[in-house]
Amino acid sequence: MGIPEHTQPSLRVQEVFLEEEKEEELLGRLGPQHSRWNSALRACTASPGRRACGWLTFIEHSGCTQNTQVSPPGSCSGAPAKPDSSHPSGSFSSAVFLSTGAEITITPEPGQPAEGDNITLVVRGLSGEELAYNWYAGPSINLAYLVASYIVSTGDETPGPAHTGREAVRPDGSLDIRGALPGHSGTYILQTLNRQLQTEVGYGRLRVYEILAQPVVMANETELVERRDTLRLLCSSPSPAEVRWFFNGEALPIAVRLGLSADGRVLTRHGIRREEAGAYQCEVWNPVSVSRSEPINLTVYFGPERVAIVQDSIPRTGCTIKVDFNTSLTLWCVSRSCPEPEYVWALNGRALKNDRDHLNISSMTAAQEGTYTCIAKNTKTLLSGSASVVVKLSAAVVAMSIVPVPSKPTEGQDVTLTVQGYPKDLLVYAWYRGPASEPNRLLSQLPSGNWIAGPAHTGREVGFANCSLLVQKLNLTDAGRYTLKTVTLQGKTESLELELQVAPLA
Repeated sequence: MGIPEHTQPSLRVQEVFLEEEKEEELLGRLGPQHSRWNSALRACTASPGRRACGWLTFIEHSGCTQNTQVSPPGSCSGAPAKPDSSHPSGSFSSAVFLSTGAEITITPEPGQPAEGDNITLVVRGLSGEELAYNWYAGPSINLAYLVASYIVSTGDETPGPAHTGREAVRPDGSLDIRGALPGHSGTYILQTLNRQLQTEVGYGRLRVYEILAQPVVMANETELVERRDTLRLLCSSPSPAEVRWFFNGEALPIAVRLGLSADGRVLTRHGIRREEAGAYQCEVWNPVSVSRSEPINLTVYFGPERVAIVQDSIPRTGCTIKVDFNTSLTLWCVSRSCPEPEYVWALNGRALKNDRDHLNISSMTAAQEGTYTCIAKNTKTLLSGSASVVVKLSAAVVAMSIVPVPSKPTEGQDVTLTVQGYPKDLLVYAWYRGPASEPNRLLSQLPSGNWIAGPAHTGREVGFANCSLLVQKLNLTDAGRYTLKTVTLQGKTESLELELQVAPLA
């Protein structure tokens, strides 16, 4: 039996073998309307042991895509068409094709396949009387999505436009996919034809998970200034996957996670804080694969803060430090800063030649008294801070006194007027024979350590660095008042008197 040229089908013709009576039933029910369906009829073929005639395609009208059932011509929605009075039954051949897809289930095995796996879309709920199968990989029953057609009686399989070379239909209707790729993911539709000339449709969904490549964390900046800069981190991965973030090897804190984008791939932190400096990583994962990026290290600059001057680990900022004359002093400048700041020291407002974090005074004198200031400067934040202390020479802590040695000298002996508790910051002293006036001056000790004789010097008096006075070969006229006058580096003047007694020889 031939088909007029104008009724040739738009889809691939699939041959199924029907019993002779089925063939006649089919032809009778289709009647002259068969050309309005894009179906095809072919000449009978012989099957060994019986005569099998019958011809049928899985019907799809040109321009109409059917997702759940095959509709008559002119109806793309699946609604019944109006009866045709030219057919003896008064109806279209839609009565031959009944779609009942709710009973068919399609389940992938394994349930969460990875790329490269061999997958089977297992079909359940078939009647067992199927004559043929059509598999589609797409959202609807459309020739463009046809993977393969399979004739149950012969085992013949015909690939369709969507066949990738990896698919094969099983006799039970299941679909094998060898070495599946992520591109095999999507909706799959199975259309069946049974011996009652009815079609059924089943739907399934397949997700083939990628073996994920290592992601890369990209940052807008890796060196930021606290409270001024905004951090943006991007987890770059070519694959769709879930994203997790890690900070210093631990899961990202909740407070930081609040800055994540909806897809979790972008992390934003406005006004970055110092505690957010460290190593960041992102991890992409799916049910079959996980991959974590290399860490990216972020530095957050801040300070200087809490600048202070320390002596012997004790904060001295704003204090007055008293130092003994000719002793040493070391001051340290400390602060909280990243990076370590640059330092400038000043004495009474004048910069010193010292750019270290400490200042050493090796031998304290009056010239080194004053206000010492440390200025810390951060070259990254462009901020600075300072601290100051006052350094002074300390006064004598023991009251000055004069003790004659021996305590009761006699005529002809030597006597030393020993001074105890003399000022450590002594600048100059002078001894007088009587009241402290220039005519009575015996001698003076200069800052250089040398002493010079005064108007009252007899040639028998000698001065020492500790302010003591030696009087040699006493005579009775040496008895009387002796006065010591001292002047410190700060200009403090102090006078002390002693009445010397000289006993005559027996």
